[in-house]
Amino acid sequence: MGRAFEFRKARKMKRWSAMSKAFTRIGKDIVMAVKEGGPDPDSNSRLRAVIQNAKAVNMPKDNIERAIKRASDKNQGDYKEVIFEGYAPHGIAVLVETATDNNTRTVANVRSYFNKCEGSLGTSGSVVFMFDHTCNFRINAEGLDPEEIELEFIDFGAEEVFADDDGILIYAPFESFGAIQAELENRDIEILSSGFERIPQVTKQLTTEQAEDVEKLLEKLEEDDDVQNVYHTMEETTE
Repeated sequence: MGRAFEFRKARKMKRWSAMSKAFTRIGKDIVMAVKEGGPDPDSNSRLRAVIQNAKAVNMPKDNIERAIKRASDKNQGDYKEVIFEGYAPHGIAVLVETATDNNTRTVANVRSYFNKCEGSLGTSGSVVFMFDHTCNFRINAEGLDPEEIELEFIDFGAEEVFADDDGILIYAPFESFGAIQAELENRDIEILSSGFERIPQVTKQLTTEQAEDVEKLLEKLEEDDDVQNVYHTMEETTE
């Protein structure tokens, strides 16, 4: 197994945000998708992907439809995707993806978290190069062989394919998202969920006490409503 497998395994063993937080994130994703490509999922591939993710976390159909309707309203504000980069204690690089309708508020909040937890907010480009930007798809494994899928999707950018309890996962570079999504749909392969992740190229092992210092910052970031995802270079145990 490769780095994507180990990354996914470690992330899965970690705590995950409450369902209400997941719904908030997806609600913002719906707004950005609709603003970009319109409210019809048949002609908006980004919106199709978000709807799949909403179903994957059991977001009610009515909630999805209401979110799309609200996003179509001209009075609905848009969200801007902003990335923050910095360091947690003990030299751990941290990358924070946000979706905000008030950048001033988000900048102030993120900076305060780093300062309060003895970290430092960096400039654009200071740590992003330490992470590989990837896309991923979880597909229904019924009747499919992961090795065959890997061979068949190499030409579309797939770099790593593996199975877990919830299906088959396909990992590829960020730029391959559209090609893989289109080919899966062309083959009528059910996409259960999809998304993007930033996998650290190198991780750093800390003592338990040091890891707790880093966790304080990660928790504050993850609890912020403007934050969509937090990535870091601290080595995570899978035990």
